[in-house]
Amino acid sequence: MQFGRGLDSPCTLVLLVGLQLAFLLYLSLGGFGGLASVLLHSRQEFDYSRPHDVYTNLSLEAALDSSQQKYCPLVSPLLVGPVSVRLSSPPSLDEIWKKNPLVSPGGLYRPPGCESRHRTAIIIPYRDRLSHLRSLLYHLHPFLQRQQLHYTIYIVHQAGNSTFNRAKLLNVGVREALREEDWDCLFLHDVDLLPENDHNTYTCHAQFPTHLSVAMDKFRYRLPYLQYFGGVSAVTPEQYLRMNGFPNEYWGWGGEDDDIAARVRLSGMKIVRPSVEVGHYKMIKHHGDTGNEENPHRFDLLMKTRRNWRADGLNSLTYTLLSKDLEPLYTNLSVSIGDSHRKKASG
Repeated sequence: MQFGRGLDSPCTLVLLVGLQLAFLLYLSLGGFGGLASVLLHSRQEFDYSRPHDVYTNLSLEAALDSSQQKYCPLVSPLLVGPVSVRLSSPPSLDEIWKKNPLVSPGGLYRPPGCESRHRTAIIIPYRDRLSHLRSLLYHLHPFLQRQQLHYTIYIVHQAGNSTFNRAKLLNVGVREALREEDWDCLFLHDVDLLPENDHNTYTCHAQFPTHLSVAMDKFRYRLPYLQYFGGVSAVTPEQYLRMNGFPNEYWGWGGEDDDIAARVRLSGMKIVRPSVEVGHYKMIKHHGDTGNEENPHRFDLLMKTRRNWRADGLNSLTYTLLSKDLEPLYTNLSVSIGDSHRKKASG
């Protein structure tokens, strides 16, 4: 009788309902591991007003004792969180090379004390941005080394004076990188974006494409719109093939990121992102580039994405590799990708 009266108590009923809700949450998150992950993630806070130098902890990498395990830890012990970003007066390439003695020719790095759990190719479309490239290399090498990644940085340089084609250069970079090594993650990275938090790991989601630059200073550290996929994104080779890579016909600035976001949906996937607290980036300010003017045809091309995405992409890519050079800090791929007026001229 006392037990029955206990169940009638409002406090007891609230407790029972709460226990049921907690149990449902436990099941939906996949047990204690998933629940702990959500709780920890929700408490994740970073003080961006007191960033660390981007080279913090780098000298500790070779001294880590990994004698008890073959693979690097699941979470690198070298991470520091927010890091300072150097936007002006970047060091020379030679100075950067001296600060990164463990980087091999071609921009290749492997953790010296353990086997990395991740193999990431950083692919950067490029032309005539040497100052930006120096800033990125100065910043990105130590950033990635603290994450204990096996990585290579590929610079895909568009030779000639034809209109810049970022999307096609990314396709070229992916194809050439995969010819060189069996990468499990492909990072598509603009040369003018510098990550501000090394907890924003340069690894891929097993199922879905990842958009990393979710909070850029240019947009007041907010996502500009839900389907935004520009700046820095990551895909596995399987995901890239599934959506047929980037389109090849976007000559000039704009449109290709919205096209690839549509390809993600059309191929049955979705975009995932780190939290806004983690995905902070600073953009190096610059004026419009000669040869990369706004693409006047981008909206017409976007209207045709649903019809064309299976035919225009990695499977229709044509280019000429002019040279491949293993520079001290990166692999330089100099390529000829044709001209935006080629079809008109031949028609």
